[in-house]
Amino acid sequence: MNNTAVTWFEECYQSLLGTPLSHWLETLPGQISHWLKHDRHGEFDKWTRLIEKMPHTTPSKIEFASEVRIGCAEDIDDYTSKQLQGLLKQFMPWRKGPYFLHDIHIDTEWRSDWKWDRVVPHISPLESRTVLDVGCGSGYHMWRMLGQNASRVIGIDPTVLFFMQFQIIKRFAQDSRIHFLPLGIEQMQALDAFDTVFSMGVLYHRKDPLQFLTQLKHQLRPGGELVLETLVVEGDENTVFMPGERYAQMRNVWFLPSVAALIIWLERLGFINIKMVDVNVTRLDEQRQTPWMTSQSLKDFLDPEDLSRTIEGYPAPQRAVIVATRK
Repeated sequence: MNNTAVTWFEECYQSLLGTPLSHWLETLPGQISHWLKHDRHGEFDKWTRLIEKMPHTTPSKIEFASEVRIGCAEDIDDYTSKQLQGLLKQFMPWRKGPYFLHDIHIDTEWRSDWKWDRVVPHISPLESRTVLDVGCGSGYHMWRMLGQNASRVIGIDPTVLFFMQFQIIKRFAQDSRIHFLPLGIEQMQALDAFDTVFSMGVLYHRKDPLQFLTQLKHQLRPGGELVLETLVVEGDENTVFMPGERYAQMRNVWFLPSVAALIIWLERLGFINIKMVDVNVTRLDEQRQTPWMTSQSLKDFLDPEDLSRTIEGYPAPQRAVIVATRK
């Protein structure tokens, strides 16, 4: 058993005791124990050892409200900075960010801070709320949620590399209010307990979008808030688009509804106060290749002669943010 990973999860379990999420402990430790024994990625132990090699530092400042910045260059010497940068590069590709770790700029593929800036003005204040981020990636938005003074933030995502990237940032931030579990939403029991549930960039990857929205609903307490960001297409309440084998080179894209159709889905499932608060076409400077993510990115997935179309000829990615309340 990987003792470092066990410690990570034990801290999460302890944080749930005596909270509205304590009933999760009836099933969660068994799920994680099974994952550690049977389902973890083949590189998991190697990645854990690399994290253990990272220096222990005392950050002179920690900022989550306006960015994710931990420490400054003066906190560590040049040798330690170079050592840390080399270790961080072992966890490429870095897709969601950016992060600033002792002034090392992890320039991620996505400018996730831009998405956050579009979302946060429209949601209920997160202060003192318990928050779930479904499909959290490396956890960038989770740190920004802490910057809004959430009392507890839990992210779930089955991608193990994202889990390791999160643990790197947490090693330096040393914050016990935030946890990441390598689970998919389909493995979650109906907790009916979170004040806010975020799902950003997941719905279109699900073969059954209504089942997915129902699963999100049953993580919320009655009166809790769903923050949903997803790909949409133009059209009326009857418009739902299913692409062919690929959409912008992604194989696992299923249903892209219009905003009007998505609102009807949410109404039928028992959500109220449903509002579309933002629609945004993804720009080439928001998702792009960087030294920390060197493979193809958005510009490679669009028609070079017409950036309003994907290379398959479909409308280019357009993303909407919907905020709704569980009845």
